[in-house]
Amino acid sequence: MSFRQRLDKLFGIDDSVNPRVTGPKFEHGAYVEKEPTTADFFREHHPTVDNIKGYLHSLFPFLGWIAHYNLTWLFGDLIAGITVGFVVVPQGMAYALLAKLPPEYGLYTSFVGFLLYWAFATSKDITIGAVAVMSTIVGNVILRVQAEHPEISADNIARALALVSGCVLLFLGLIRAGFIVEFIPLVAIASFMTGAALSIGVGQVPAMMGITGVNTRDPTYLVIINTLKGLPRTKLDAAMGLSALFLLYSIRYFCNFMGRKQPQRAKMWFFISTLRMAFVMILYILISWGANRHVSDAKKAKFKILGTVPSGFQHKGAPNMDRAILEAIAPDIPVTIIVLIIEHIAISKSFGRVNNYIINPSQELVAIGFTNVFGPFLGGYPATGSFSRTAIKAKAGVRTPLAGIFTAVIVLLALYALTAVFFFIPSASLSAIIIHAVGDLLTPPREVYGFWRVSPLEVIIFFAGVLLTVFTNIENGIYLTMAASFAVLLFRTAKSPGRFLGEVKVFSSPRDSLHGGGGRSEKAVVAEKKVHDAFLALDRSEGSNPDIEIKQPHPGVFVYRFGEGFNYINSARHLDKLTIHIFGRTRRTELNKFEKIGDRPWNDPGPRRGKAAINAEIASRPVLKAVVLDFSAVNFVDVTSSQALVDLRRQFGRYAAPDVVEWHFAGVTNRWTKRALVASGFGYDLGASADGDDEKGTSGPLVAVADLESGRSSSSVDVKGGEERVTGEEIEPVVAQRTNAQTREGRLVPVYGVNRPFFHVDLATAVEAAVRSASGGA
Repeated sequence: MSFRQRLDKLFGIDDSVNPRVTGPKFEHGAYVEKEPTTADFFREHHPTVDNIKGYLHSLFPFLGWIAHYNLTWLFGDLIAGITVGFVVVPQGMAYALLAKLPPEYGLYTSFVGFLLYWAFATSKDITIGAVAVMSTIVGNVILRVQAEHPEISADNIARALALVSGCVLLFLGLIRAGFIVEFIPLVAIASFMTGAALSIGVGQVPAMMGITGVNTRDPTYLVIINTLKGLPRTKLDAAMGLSALFLLYSIRYFCNFMGRKQPQRAKMWFFISTLRMAFVMILYILISWGANRHVSDAKKAKFKILGTVPSGFQHKGAPNMDRAILEAIAPDIPVTIIVLIIEHIAISKSFGRVNNYIINPSQELVAIGFTNVFGPFLGGYPATGSFSRTAIKAKAGVRTPLAGIFTAVIVLLALYALTAVFFFIPSASLSAIIIHAVGDLLTPPREVYGFWRVSPLEVIIFFAGVLLTVFTNIENGIYLTMAASFAVLLFRTAKSPGRFLGEVKVFSSPRDSLHGGGGRSEKAVVAEKKVHDAFLALDRSEGSNPDIEIKQPHPGVFVYRFGEGFNYINSARHLDKLTIHIFGRTRRTELNKFEKIGDRPWNDPGPRRGKAAINAEIASRPVLKAVVLDFSAVNFVDVTSSQALVDLRRQFGRYAAPDVVEWHFAGVTNRWTKRALVASGFGYDLGASADGDDEKGTSGPLVAVADLESGRSSSSVDVKGGEERVTGEEIEPVVAQRTNAQTREGRLVPVYGVNRPFFHVDLATAVEAAVRSASGGA
């Protein structure tokens, strides 16, 4: 009898009564499942005209909202844009000094970011421009390159670095590779931010105090030591720096206090707090002007001042991209790209969650990529998202990304109208602004404690990254945290836990009836038909109640759940665990298979001489009947893991011979995973081919019941006038792609193809089928 005929007999299909349904879905009267082909793969991934149109439209997200722009949005964007503009001007100039560049480069960089980002943005809050961490890294690159190539100017190095990293990010965004940002874990971001904030803040203390002779590019711990040694060399700059820092924190604390004290005026106090940097900068410009108004040379001032800032875009033009510069900056391109991604994506995702919208990481890569490609032509250096300015922008009530245009206008006015005023800015006050700004990047202790409660190992990685940053540099801290996090991921994948499961009877109960069972007996619960099967780990690693008795479903039937996927990294571990556990709890089907001691394998030598070949304990064990694998946590099966399953099947087959071990799979939701299993010989009767035709050779029992659905709500459905009954299957209403003429009330149809009877819709159904077969049921 052919495989197809056995299926017809199983489901009671008679050609004379129930004509076969022809078509791809219900060939020969039953749903025959087809595995996906390579052609299907290319069809699924082949771009259509609609796909191309959608892709081009996604490159310019503003097209989706610009037509709805209104006066309310305009008012919110105008206030937020101007507010951020007053903050970015002093910050931009201060950050440019961190990058070892003249202050105007910070304004160039910020202007380009604000001008361009809105057209590509999927975040209304993020602000792109000069930031402290990226500026510090650019400064490190400039110092390193100029130590080897003094003939290369600092601005050429910074602009070339921006252009190259921008091209890489733009390419990644255009190919929609934004998923790579998920390889950077939160603990690495927090460690990087904290270590960088410490490094930057400590490095600004000598300038704030007027202490000379301290190399602020040394490791942080050396900067601290040398600063303490240089305290006797403190100058008048300390008065301008320390007082400015004290004033910045005092204004913020007072405004926060008054905001809580006067909730009705919280918005006013917020704007006063937001503009504190601008207020402090104006105040100290006035003080500096009063002390140095007769000075025309910045070097003759009573304390260090910013000096001449050229008006307009004095450094526009194509950046120099000769071979010498590219070779010089090549080692620093990876860390530059990583920092650009970390700061921007982490900030934009965080504010997106807070303000209830979702960003597109690939499109954000396009945005920062395009900004860094175009920026160098106006004199900009690498730019990315700013945490402090983004927070200000969000709290200021920004409505759309178009707010960046108004900030760009403020920066433009500063470049052309205020450069003469910038001459008197005290350098110590700028250092105070930087220290105040990077203080927000420190991870607060409560968050670190939260990390500890979730994953203590990651807290160790966090502190390791911070300490390495303090004792070496920011770049090493980034590489360490990312490498360590990736190593932990690989270790967890390789050591992913698999659990052998047992069966328990459970029922749902209202919370108030948990104490004392609500006065209902077990028989009453069973009578209400609320009891169902659940599966818990036999080793109780899930924390289940020890009073619960967890039973194996049936002697010789083993249920195993994969913990974190099944792939080439952990396949050997899972299979070793399966083998050791099953061999330790079963016996060979043929107890006297090895009549002579010389026939026994070395790893199963048997008892000592003079002892019984088979003891009572081994003889009492069940024989291996079936293995049920829960694939609910498995999305992909590779060649290594599939071959490992094949090897294990052969090993268990020899162990149980002449009986056949059945392999049942539950929760296989990926069609390509199912195809991989079928290609390895799983999912169908060993006595029939994958296509349903008989093969000569092995002949195993056909599973009597597939997973069925019916139009009826009963869990027990008669088939063929009551001659056969299907009990305990998953029964749900049918929604099948059939015509009315082909549909009959109460007819059972399979969930999966009847040519794949060993794939089951859930674990309970899979175990039931395995137990039925092991117990000799039809």
